[in-house]
Amino acid sequence: MSLYYIPLTVIALCAALYFYFTRTFNYWKKRNVPGPEPTALFGNFKESALRRKNIGVVVQELYNSFPNEKVVGIYRMTTPSLLIRDLDVIKHIMIKDFELFADRGVEFSKKGLGQNLFHADGDTWRGLRNRFTPIFTSGKLKRMYYLMHERADKFISFLQREIEKSPEFEIHGLVQKFTVSTITACAFGLDINTLDEKVEALEIIDKLVLEANFGLELDMMYPGILKKLGISIFPGKVLSFFKVLVNNVINMRNGKPTDRNDFMDLMLGLREMGTVTSNKLGSADTSVDITDDVVAAQAFVFYVGGYETSATTVSYLLYQLALNQDIQDKLVKEIDEELKQSNGEVTYDCLMNMKYLNKVFDETLRMYSIVEPLQRKATVDYKIPGTDVTIEKDTILLVSPRGIHYDEKYYPKPEVFDPSRFDAEVAGARHPCAYLPFGLGQRNCIGMRFGRLQSVLCVVKMLSKFRIEPSKNTKRDLGVKPSKNLIGPDGGILVNIVPRRDIKT
Repeated sequence: MSLYYIPLTVIALCAALYFYFTRTFNYWKKRNVPGPEPTALFGNFKESALRRKNIGVVVQELYNSFPNEKVVGIYRMTTPSLLIRDLDVIKHIMIKDFELFADRGVEFSKKGLGQNLFHADGDTWRGLRNRFTPIFTSGKLKRMYYLMHERADKFISFLQREIEKSPEFEIHGLVQKFTVSTITACAFGLDINTLDEKVEALEIIDKLVLEANFGLELDMMYPGILKKLGISIFPGKVLSFFKVLVNNVINMRNGKPTDRNDFMDLMLGLREMGTVTSNKLGSADTSVDITDDVVAAQAFVFYVGGYETSATTVSYLLYQLALNQDIQDKLVKEIDEELKQSNGEVTYDCLMNMKYLNKVFDETLRMYSIVEPLQRKATVDYKIPGTDVTIEKDTILLVSPRGIHYDEKYYPKPEVFDPSRFDAEVAGARHPCAYLPFGLGQRNCIGMRFGRLQSVLCVVKMLSKFRIEPSKNTKRDLGVKPSKNLIGPDGGILVNIVPRRDIKT
Protein backbone atom coordinates (compact mmCIF):
# COMPACT_ATOMS: atom_id res chain seq x y z
CA MET A 1 0.00 0.00 0.00
CA SER A 2 2.84 2.39 0.79
CA LEU A 3 3.81 2.51 -2.91
CA TYR A 4 0.53 4.26 -3.66
CA TYR A 5 1.50 7.12 -1.39
CA ILE A 6 4.77 7.88 -3.17
CA PRO A 7 3.14 9.74 -6.10
CA LEU A 8 0.91 11.63 -3.66
CA THR A 9 3.92 12.58 -1.57
CA VAL A 10 5.81 13.80 -4.64
CA ILE A 11 2.79 15.82 -5.82
CA ALA A 12 2.34 17.33 -2.36
CA LEU A 13 6.03 18.22 -2.17
CA CYS A 14 5.97 19.82 -5.63
CA ALA A 15 2.85 21.77 -4.70
CA ALA A 16 4.46 22.97 -1.48
CA LEU A 17 7.60 24.07 -3.32
CA TYR A 18 5.55 25.84 -5.99
CA PHE A 19 3.58 27.67 -3.31
CA TYR A 20 6.77 28.64 -1.49
CA PHE A 21 8.48 29.98 -4.61
CA THR A 22 5.40 31.95 -5.74
CA ARG A 23 4.21 33.12 -2.32
CA THR A 24 5.14 36.77 -2.95
CA PHE A 25 3.81 37.07 -6.49
CA ASN A 26 0.65 38.98 -5.58
CA TYR A 27 2.66 41.72 -3.89
CA TRP A 28 2.47 44.29 -6.69
CA LYS A 29 -1.04 43.32 -7.82
CA LYS A 30 -2.35 44.12 -4.35
CA ARG A 31 -0.75 47.56 -4.67
CA ASN A 32 -2.06 48.14 -8.23
CA VAL A 33 1.45 48.44 -9.61
CA PRO A 34 1.76 47.18 -13.21
CA GLY A 35 4.39 44.63 -14.07
CA PRO A 36 5.18 41.46 -16.01
CA GLU A 37 4.01 38.03 -14.92
CA PRO A 38 6.70 36.29 -12.86
CA THR A 39 7.90 32.70 -13.21
CA ALA A 40 8.04 30.38 -10.21
CA LEU A 41 11.41 30.57 -8.41
CA PHE A 42 12.97 32.98 -10.94
CA GLY A 43 10.48 35.86 -10.86
CA ASN A 44 11.30 38.06 -13.86
CA PHE A 45 14.99 37.07 -13.99
CA LYS A 46 14.84 33.57 -15.42
CA GLU A 47 16.87 34.42 -18.51
CA SER A 48 19.71 35.99 -16.54
CA ALA A 49 19.63 33.35 -13.76
CA LEU A 50 20.07 30.63 -16.40
CA ARG A 51 22.79 32.74 -18.10
CA ARG A 52 20.86 33.01 -21.34
CA LYS A 53 20.92 36.81 -21.24
CA ASN A 54 22.98 39.42 -19.46
CA ILE A 55 21.11 40.89 -16.48
CA GLY A 56 21.45 44.38 -17.98
CA VAL A 57 19.69 43.22 -21.14
CA VAL A 58 16.92 41.58 -19.08
CA VAL A 59 16.25 44.80 -17.16
CA GLN A 60 16.32 46.79 -20.42
CA GLU A 61 13.64 44.49 -21.85
CA LEU A 62 11.52 44.99 -18.74
CA TYR A 63 11.95 48.75 -19.19
CA ASN A 64 10.85 48.55 -22.82
CA SER A 65 7.78 46.44 -22.02
CA PHE A 66 6.06 49.24 -20.08
CA PRO A 67 6.65 52.43 -22.08
CA ASN A 68 3.87 54.44 -20.40
CA GLU A 69 4.62 53.61 -16.77
CA LYS A 70 6.67 55.57 -14.27
CA VAL A 71 7.38 52.50 -12.15
CA VAL A 72 7.12 48.77 -12.83
CA GLY A 73 6.66 46.07 -10.20
CA ILE A 74 9.09 43.21 -10.79
CA TYR A 75 10.43 40.20 -8.90
CA ARG A 76 14.14 39.53 -8.45
CA MET A 77 13.74 35.79 -8.05
CA THR A 78 11.00 35.79 -5.36
CA THR A 79 11.73 39.26 -3.94
CA PRO A 80 9.41 42.15 -4.94
CA SER A 81 11.44 45.05 -6.34
CA LEU A 82 10.64 48.19 -8.31
CA LEU A 83 11.98 49.27 -11.69
CA ILE A 84 12.06 53.07 -11.97
CA ARG A 85 11.45 54.42 -15.49
CA ASP A 86 10.55 58.06 -14.88
CA LEU A 87 13.50 60.47 -14.92
CA ASP A 88 12.01 62.84 -12.35
CA VAL A 89 11.52 59.93 -9.95
CA ILE A 90 15.12 58.85 -10.63
CA LYS A 91 16.25 62.37 -9.76
CA HIS A 92 14.45 62.17 -6.42
CA ILE A 93 15.97 58.80 -5.55
CA MET A 94 19.51 59.40 -6.75
CA ILE A 95 19.87 63.09 -5.85
CA LYS A 96 17.13 64.91 -3.94
CA ASP A 97 16.31 62.14 -1.47
CA PHE A 98 19.70 60.47 -1.67
CA GLU A 99 20.07 59.94 2.09
CA LEU A 100 17.00 57.68 2.00
CA PHE A 101 18.55 55.58 -0.82
CA ALA A 102 22.27 55.78 -0.10
CA ASP A 103 22.61 51.99 0.15
CA ARG A 104 23.00 49.68 -2.84
CA GLY A 105 21.79 46.63 -0.95
CA VAL A 106 24.52 44.26 -2.19
CA GLU A 107 26.46 43.82 1.07
CA PHE A 108 28.35 40.64 1.91
CA SER A 109 31.10 39.48 4.29
CA LYS A 110 33.40 42.32 5.34
CA LYS A 111 36.25 39.82 5.58
CA GLY A 112 35.54 38.69 2.02
CA LEU A 113 36.54 42.05 0.42
CA GLY A 114 33.09 43.39 1.33
CA GLN A 115 34.44 46.64 2.77
CA ASN A 116 34.98 48.13 -0.68
CA LEU A 117 33.48 51.35 -1.98
CA PHE A 118 31.19 49.66 -4.48
CA HIS A 119 29.54 47.09 -2.23
CA ALA A 120 29.70 48.66 1.25
CA ASP A 121 26.59 50.36 2.65
CA GLY A 122 25.65 52.62 5.53
CA ASP A 123 28.30 54.34 7.62
CA THR A 124 31.03 52.04 6.28
CA TRP A 125 30.42 53.44 2.80
CA ARG A 126 30.17 57.02 4.05
CA GLY A 127 33.44 56.81 5.95
CA LEU A 128 35.28 55.23 3.02
CA ARG A 129 33.83 57.60 0.43
CA ASN A 130 34.74 60.58 2.59
CA ARG A 131 38.39 59.62 2.67
CA PHE A 132 38.89 57.99 -0.72
CA THR A 133 37.26 60.72 -2.82
CA PRO A 134 40.40 62.94 -2.67
CA ILE A 135 42.39 60.12 -4.30
CA PHE A 136 40.59 60.82 -7.59
CA THR A 137 40.97 64.58 -7.85
CA SER A 138 42.38 66.01 -11.08
CA GLY A 139 45.54 67.02 -9.19
CA LYS A 140 46.17 63.46 -7.99
CA LEU A 141 45.46 62.04 -11.46
CA LYS A 142 47.86 64.53 -13.01
CA ARG A 143 50.63 63.32 -10.72
CA MET A 144 50.13 59.68 -11.70
CA TYR A 145 49.58 60.46 -15.40
CA TYR A 146 53.22 59.66 -16.13
CA LEU A 147 52.56 56.03 -15.13
CA MET A 148 49.74 55.77 -17.67
CA HIS A 149 51.80 57.51 -20.35
CA GLU A 150 54.76 55.15 -19.95
CA ARG A 151 52.46 52.11 -20.35
CA ALA A 152 50.73 53.69 -23.34
CA ASP A 153 54.08 54.14 -25.13
CA LYS A 154 54.98 50.50 -24.47
CA PHE A 155 51.56 49.44 -25.72
CA ILE A 156 51.99 51.34 -29.00
CA SER A 157 55.45 49.81 -29.55
CA PHE A 158 53.96 46.38 -28.96
CA LEU A 159 51.13 47.12 -31.39
CA GLN A 160 53.56 48.25 -34.09
CA ARG A 161 55.36 44.91 -33.82
CA GLU A 162 52.15 42.88 -33.86
CA ILE A 163 50.71 44.67 -36.89
CA GLU A 164 53.58 43.34 -38.98
CA LYS A 165 52.24 39.83 -38.36
CA SER A 166 48.56 40.52 -39.08
CA PRO A 167 46.33 43.61 -39.15
CA GLU A 168 43.34 41.86 -37.57
CA PHE A 169 42.92 41.98 -33.80
CA GLU A 170 40.36 40.99 -31.22
CA ILE A 171 40.25 44.49 -29.84
CA HIS A 172 38.88 43.82 -26.36
CA GLY A 173 41.66 41.40 -25.43
CA LEU A 174 44.21 43.75 -27.00
CA VAL A 175 43.13 46.82 -25.04
CA GLN A 176 43.01 44.76 -21.84
CA LYS A 177 46.79 44.39 -22.14
CA PHE A 178 47.09 48.17 -21.82
CA THR A 179 44.53 48.70 -19.06
CA VAL A 180 45.83 45.83 -16.89
CA SER A 181 49.40 47.16 -17.11
CA THR A 182 48.13 50.66 -16.30
CA ILE A 183 46.02 49.73 -13.30
CA THR A 184 48.69 47.47 -11.79
CA ALA A 185 51.16 50.35 -12.10
CA CYS A 186 48.79 53.04 -10.81
CA ALA A 187 47.24 50.95 -8.06
CA PHE A 188 50.15 48.81 -6.86
CA GLY A 189 53.30 50.27 -8.35
CA LEU A 190 53.97 47.01 -10.20
CA ASP A 191 55.49 46.84 -13.67
CA ILE A 192 53.82 43.69 -14.98
CA ASN A 193 54.56 42.69 -18.58
CA THR A 194 51.10 41.98 -19.94
CA LEU A 195 52.12 42.72 -23.52
CA ASP A 196 54.52 39.91 -24.40
CA GLU A 197 53.60 37.41 -21.70
CA LYS A 198 50.44 35.83 -20.32
CA VAL A 199 50.00 36.54 -16.65
CA GLU A 200 48.20 33.40 -15.56
CA ALA A 201 47.26 34.65 -12.08
CA LEU A 202 45.55 37.74 -13.51
CA GLU A 203 43.68 35.66 -16.09
CA ILE A 204 42.33 33.41 -13.33
CA ILE A 205 41.24 36.41 -11.26
CA ASP A 206 39.56 37.90 -14.33
CA LYS A 207 37.44 34.80 -14.83
CA LEU A 208 36.59 34.31 -11.14
CA VAL A 209 35.52 37.94 -10.61
CA LEU A 210 33.81 38.90 -13.86
CA GLU A 211 31.91 35.71 -14.58
CA ALA A 212 28.53 35.77 -12.83
CA ASN A 213 28.06 33.30 -9.98
CA PHE A 214 24.89 32.38 -8.15
CA GLY A 215 25.65 34.32 -4.99
CA LEU A 216 23.72 37.32 -6.31
CA GLU A 217 20.68 35.17 -7.18
CA LEU A 218 20.78 33.80 -3.62
CA ASP A 219 20.84 37.35 -2.26
CA MET A 220 17.94 38.31 -4.54
CA MET A 221 15.86 35.48 -3.11
CA TYR A 222 16.88 36.09 0.50
CA PRO A 223 18.03 39.73 0.74
CA GLY A 224 20.86 40.22 3.22
CA ILE A 225 21.63 36.51 3.63
CA LEU A 226 25.23 36.85 2.41
CA LYS A 227 26.01 39.43 5.07
CA LYS A 228 24.19 37.50 7.81
CA LEU A 229 26.05 34.27 7.05
CA GLY A 230 29.38 36.00 6.46
CA ILE A 231 29.60 34.74 2.88
CA SER A 232 31.58 36.49 0.13
CA ILE A 233 30.39 36.60 -3.46
CA PHE A 234 33.99 36.02 -4.53
CA PRO A 235 35.92 32.72 -4.34
CA GLY A 236 38.68 32.20 -1.80
CA LYS A 237 41.36 32.44 -4.52
CA VAL A 238 40.34 36.04 -5.19
CA LEU A 239 40.51 36.96 -1.51
CA SER A 240 43.93 35.36 -1.10
CA PHE A 241 45.30 36.95 -4.26
CA PHE A 242 44.52 40.52 -3.25
CA LYS A 243 45.50 40.08 0.40
CA VAL A 244 48.88 38.64 -0.58
CA LEU A 245 49.37 41.29 -3.27
CA VAL A 246 48.60 44.17 -0.92
CA ASN A 247 50.71 42.74 1.90
CA ASN A 248 53.66 42.35 -0.47
CA VAL A 249 53.38 45.95 -1.66
CA ILE A 250 53.02 47.23 1.91
CA ASN A 251 56.10 45.30 2.97
CA MET A 252 58.11 46.55 -0.02
CA ARG A 253 57.30 50.10 1.05
CA ASN A 254 57.88 49.43 4.75
CA GLY A 255 54.25 50.32 5.40
CA LYS A 256 54.72 53.97 4.40
CA PRO A 257 53.93 56.12 1.33
CA THR A 258 56.73 56.62 -1.19
CA ASP A 259 57.11 59.18 -3.96
CA ARG A 260 55.31 57.18 -6.66
CA ASN A 261 51.99 59.03 -6.18
CA ASP A 262 50.03 55.87 -7.03
CA PHE A 263 46.88 54.58 -5.33
CA MET A 264 48.83 52.44 -2.89
CA ASP A 265 50.80 55.47 -1.70
CA LEU A 266 47.58 57.35 -1.14
CA MET A 267 45.96 54.43 0.67
CA LEU A 268 49.03 53.97 2.87
CA GLY A 269 48.71 57.62 3.81
CA LEU A 270 45.14 56.95 4.93
CA ARG A 271 46.28 53.79 6.71
CA GLU A 272 48.62 55.88 8.85
CA MET A 273 45.59 57.86 10.02
CA GLY A 274 44.16 54.64 11.51
CA THR A 275 40.43 55.37 11.15
CA VAL A 276 38.06 57.35 8.96
CA THR A 277 34.74 58.73 10.13
CA SER A 278 31.39 59.09 8.44
CA ASN A 279 30.49 62.61 7.30
CA LYS A 280 26.89 62.08 8.30
CA LEU A 281 27.19 61.45 12.02
CA GLY A 282 30.82 62.01 12.85
CA SER A 283 30.70 59.93 16.04
CA ALA A 284 33.19 57.30 17.17
CA ASP A 285 30.85 54.38 16.61
CA THR A 286 30.63 55.15 12.86
CA SER A 287 34.37 55.16 12.25
CA VAL A 288 36.04 52.67 9.92
CA ASP A 289 39.47 51.27 10.73
CA ILE A 290 41.81 51.43 7.74
CA THR A 291 43.22 47.94 8.18
CA ASP A 292 45.14 45.89 5.64
CA ASP A 293 41.86 44.11 4.84
CA VAL A 294 40.18 47.44 4.03
CA VAL A 295 43.14 48.44 1.86
CA ALA A 296 42.92 45.06 0.07
CA ALA A 297 39.19 45.58 -0.53
CA GLN A 298 39.81 48.98 -2.15
CA ALA A 299 42.71 47.59 -4.17
CA PHE A 300 40.41 44.85 -5.43
CA VAL A 301 37.64 47.19 -6.57
CA PHE A 302 40.10 49.70 -8.08
CA TYR A 303 41.78 46.90 -10.03
CA VAL A 304 38.59 45.33 -11.40
CA GLY A 305 36.85 48.63 -12.08
CA GLY A 306 39.99 50.25 -13.44
CA TYR A 307 40.93 47.77 -16.12
CA GLU A 308 37.80 45.97 -17.33
CA THR A 309 35.37 48.86 -17.68
CA SER A 310 37.95 50.96 -19.52
CA ALA A 311 39.02 48.11 -21.80
CA THR A 312 35.41 47.42 -22.74
CA THR A 313 34.63 51.10 -23.33
CA VAL A 314 37.67 51.63 -25.55
CA SER A 315 36.85 48.44 -27.47
CA TYR A 316 33.33 49.60 -28.24
CA LEU A 317 34.62 53.08 -29.15
CA LEU A 318 37.15 51.72 -31.64
CA TYR A 319 34.53 49.36 -33.05
CA GLN A 320 32.22 52.30 -33.79
CA LEU A 321 35.08 54.24 -35.37
CA ALA A 322 35.72 51.27 -37.66
CA LEU A 323 32.08 51.34 -38.76
CA ASN A 324 31.92 55.15 -39.01
CA GLN A 325 34.97 56.32 -40.91
CA ASP A 326 33.67 59.91 -41.18
CA ILE A 327 33.58 60.20 -37.40
CA GLN A 328 37.07 58.71 -37.21
CA ASP A 329 38.29 61.29 -39.76
CA LYS A 330 36.91 64.14 -37.67
CA LEU A 331 38.43 62.76 -34.49
CA VAL A 332 41.84 62.17 -36.10
CA LYS A 333 41.83 65.77 -37.34
CA GLU A 334 41.23 67.05 -33.81
CA ILE A 335 43.95 64.80 -32.41
CA ASP A 336 46.49 65.93 -35.02
CA GLU A 337 45.71 69.60 -34.39
CA GLU A 338 46.04 69.26 -30.62
CA LEU A 339 49.28 67.28 -30.86
CA LYS A 340 50.70 69.94 -33.16
CA GLN A 341 50.04 72.50 -30.44
CA SER A 342 51.81 70.34 -27.84
CA ASN A 343 54.84 69.50 -30.04
CA GLY A 344 53.62 65.95 -30.59
CA GLU A 345 53.38 65.12 -26.88
CA VAL A 346 50.16 63.58 -25.56
CA THR A 347 49.98 65.68 -22.41
CA TYR A 348 47.30 65.66 -19.74
CA ASP A 349 46.20 69.15 -20.76
CA CYS A 350 45.91 68.37 -24.46
CA LEU A 351 43.65 65.40 -23.64
CA MET A 352 41.42 67.72 -21.64
CA ASN A 353 41.22 70.09 -24.64
CA MET A 354 39.88 67.48 -27.08
CA LYS A 355 36.17 68.30 -27.06
CA TYR A 356 35.15 66.04 -29.94
CA LEU A 357 37.03 63.11 -28.40
CA ASN A 358 35.00 63.54 -25.23
CA LYS A 359 31.76 63.58 -27.25
CA VAL A 360 32.79 60.33 -28.96
CA PHE A 361 33.60 58.86 -25.53
CA ASP A 362 30.23 59.95 -24.10
CA GLU A 363 28.31 58.57 -27.06
CA THR A 364 30.13 55.25 -26.67
CA LEU A 365 28.93 54.99 -23.08
CA ARG A 366 25.47 56.08 -24.14
CA MET A 367 25.28 53.03 -26.40
CA TYR A 368 27.29 50.71 -24.18
CA SER A 369 26.91 51.58 -20.50
CA ILE A 370 29.02 48.99 -18.73
CA VAL A 371 27.49 48.67 -15.24
CA GLU A 372 23.88 47.47 -15.49
CA PRO A 373 21.47 47.89 -13.80
CA LEU A 374 21.87 50.60 -11.16
CA GLN A 375 20.55 49.54 -7.78
CA ARG A 376 19.42 51.31 -4.60
CA LYS A 377 17.75 50.17 -1.37
CA ALA A 378 15.10 52.16 0.48
CA THR A 379 16.11 52.76 4.10
CA VAL A 380 12.60 53.96 5.05
CA ASP A 381 9.03 53.58 3.77
CA TYR A 382 8.77 56.02 0.88
CA LYS A 383 6.00 57.37 -1.34
CA ILE A 384 7.16 57.52 -4.95
CA PRO A 385 6.69 61.14 -6.13
CA GLY A 386 3.98 61.58 -8.77
CA THR A 387 2.41 58.18 -8.05
CA ASP A 388 0.15 56.49 -5.51
CA VAL A 389 2.84 53.90 -4.79
CA THR A 390 4.44 53.66 -1.34
CA ILE A 391 7.36 51.27 -1.11
CA GLU A 392 8.37 49.53 2.09
CA LYS A 393 11.70 49.89 3.82
CA ASP A 394 14.43 47.60 2.36
CA THR A 395 12.75 47.46 -1.08
CA ILE A 396 15.32 47.28 -3.90
CA LEU A 397 14.90 49.81 -6.71
CA LEU A 398 16.48 49.27 -10.13
CA VAL A 399 17.28 51.75 -12.89
CA SER A 400 18.12 50.69 -16.46
CA PRO A 401 20.71 52.98 -18.11
CA ARG A 402 20.41 50.90 -21.30
CA GLY A 403 16.65 51.32 -21.30
CA ILE A 404 16.95 55.10 -20.92
CA HIS A 405 19.87 55.45 -23.35
CA TYR A 406 17.92 53.64 -26.07
CA ASP A 407 14.61 55.38 -25.38
CA GLU A 408 13.63 57.47 -28.41
CA LYS A 409 12.02 60.06 -26.12
CA TYR A 410 15.52 61.07 -25.08
CA TYR A 411 17.72 59.89 -27.95
CA PRO A 412 16.15 59.85 -31.44
CA LYS A 413 17.42 56.98 -33.61
CA PRO A 414 19.24 55.45 -30.61
CA GLU A 415 20.87 52.69 -32.69
CA VAL A 416 22.88 55.32 -34.61
CA PHE A 417 26.30 56.30 -33.25
CA ASP A 418 26.13 60.10 -33.17
CA PRO A 419 28.59 62.12 -31.02
CA SER A 420 26.67 65.34 -31.82
CA ARG A 421 24.14 64.23 -29.19
CA PHE A 422 26.69 65.65 -26.75
CA ASP A 423 27.02 69.08 -28.34
CA ALA A 424 26.55 71.57 -25.50
CA GLU A 425 23.17 72.85 -26.67
CA VAL A 426 21.79 69.36 -27.36
CA ALA A 427 22.99 67.81 -24.11
CA GLY A 428 21.87 70.85 -22.15
CA ALA A 429 18.30 70.45 -23.41
CA ARG A 430 18.05 66.87 -22.13
CA HIS A 431 16.84 65.86 -18.71
CA PRO A 432 19.86 65.71 -16.35
CA CYS A 433 19.04 62.08 -15.51
CA ALA A 434 18.91 60.89 -19.13
CA TYR A 435 22.61 59.94 -19.13
CA LEU A 436 23.68 57.41 -16.50
CA PRO A 437 26.83 55.45 -17.39
CA PHE A 438 28.53 56.49 -14.14
CA GLY A 439 25.42 56.61 -11.98
CA LEU A 440 24.17 59.83 -10.39
CA GLY A 441 24.49 61.83 -7.23
CA GLN A 442 26.77 61.18 -4.28
CA ARG A 443 27.07 57.48 -5.08
CA ASN A 444 28.24 57.88 -8.64
CA CYS A 445 31.37 56.09 -9.86
CA ILE A 446 34.28 57.40 -7.81
CA GLY A 447 36.81 56.30 -10.44
CA MET A 448 35.15 57.85 -13.50
CA ARG A 449 37.90 60.46 -13.97
CA PHE A 450 40.59 57.79 -13.85
CA GLY A 451 38.65 55.57 -16.26
CA ARG A 452 38.07 58.38 -18.71
CA LEU A 453 41.69 59.51 -18.56
CA GLN A 454 43.29 56.14 -19.30
CA SER A 455 40.66 55.44 -21.98
CA VAL A 456 41.11 58.64 -23.96
CA LEU A 457 44.90 58.35 -23.61
CA CYS A 458 44.76 54.91 -25.22
CA VAL A 459 42.51 56.15 -28.03
CA VAL A 460 44.68 59.19 -28.81
CA LYS A 461 47.89 57.17 -28.78
CA MET A 462 46.38 54.63 -31.17
CA LEU A 463 44.78 57.08 -33.59
CA SER A 464 47.91 59.22 -33.77
CA LYS A 465 49.63 56.21 -35.39
CA PHE A 466 46.93 53.93 -36.79
CA ARG A 467 43.53 53.73 -38.42
CA ILE A 468 40.80 51.36 -37.31
CA GLU A 469 38.99 49.59 -40.14
CA PRO A 470 36.44 46.79 -40.42
CA SER A 471 37.87 43.38 -41.17
CA LYS A 472 36.07 40.62 -43.02
CA ASN A 473 35.08 39.23 -39.61
CA THR A 474 33.75 42.45 -38.08
CA LYS A 475 30.17 41.92 -36.92
CA ARG A 476 27.55 44.58 -37.59
CA ASP A 477 25.44 43.46 -34.64
CA LEU A 478 27.27 42.75 -31.38
CA GLY A 479 25.65 40.59 -28.75
CA VAL A 480 26.14 41.05 -25.01
CA LYS A 481 27.91 38.23 -23.18
CA PRO A 482 25.25 36.63 -20.95
CA SER A 483 27.54 35.20 -18.29
CA LYS A 484 29.37 38.40 -17.33
CA ASN A 485 28.58 40.71 -14.43
CA LEU A 486 29.21 43.69 -16.69
CA ILE A 487 28.12 44.60 -20.21
CA GLY A 488 30.63 43.25 -22.70
CA PRO A 489 30.81 41.89 -26.25
CA ASP A 490 29.84 38.27 -26.77
CA GLY A 491 32.57 36.60 -28.79
CA GLY A 492 34.86 39.62 -28.89
CA ILE A 493 35.26 42.41 -31.46
CA LEU A 494 37.39 41.83 -34.55
CA VAL A 495 38.76 44.81 -36.49
CA ASN A 496 41.78 45.70 -38.57
CA ILE A 497 44.40 48.11 -37.22
CA VAL A 498 46.62 49.56 -39.95
CA PRO A 499 49.37 52.20 -39.97
CA ARG A 500 48.22 55.64 -41.04
CA ARG A 501 49.35 56.35 -44.56
CA ASP A 502 49.71 60.09 -43.97
CA ILE A 503 52.46 59.75 -41.34
CA LYS A 504 55.62 57.79 -40.70
CA THR A 505 55.14 55.23 -37.91
